Amino acid sequence: MIQISEAAQTHFRKLIEREAIPGLGVRLSAQHPGTARADVRLEFSEPDELAGDEWAIDCEGFTLWLDAPSVPFLDGAEIDYATMATGGQLQIRAPRIKGVAPGESASLVERVRWVIENDINPQLAMHKGHVTLTEITADGIVVLNFGGGCHGCSMVDITLKQGVEKTLLDKVPGVTGVRDVTDHASGSAPYMSN
Repeated sequence: MIQISEAAQTHFRKLIEREAIPGLGVRLSAQHPGTARADVRLEFSEPDELAGDEWAIDCEGFTLWLDAPSVPFLDGAEIDYATMATGGQLQIRAPRIKGVAPGESASLVERVRWVIENDINPQLAMHKGHVTLTEITADGIVVLNFGGGCHGCSMVDITLKQGVEKTLLDKVPGVTGVRDVTDHASGSAPYMSN
């Protein structure tokens, strides 16, 4: 499930021994799992700070506690500690933390949401914007609502046609087009003004 190198275990042991708190262990959890914002959180925890549903991985000299809801997203994670000339660095690789792209047998809604969350919204976030899926019509038109910096932006038509629609048509079989239903006149803080 999770691989923790001997170097990482040694690093954790040293830190835990320095604290000298009985039962102190390391707790690993996924923050915003299954999304483009997913990240790993690693913290020291005393037994009374645990929720009680964590999975325990016994390491020599301490326990690695795995947050139960995070288990599917941290499966296959690797924790290592690399020593460098300037000190050491803890490295955590969790290949499933952002989730797994739905297969061809998944519904059109699932596949569109995946592309929105993992391809489109990270790009729009650079301009403080995002889109949300409102519906998908029976003929494959994806209906979206723009928010944040895209709400009211004078460039939204270009973003819709050359960015969002092109991405969805290229990556999601079954999508036939994209439509924006946002009331852009009500936008209060667009990234680019009209």
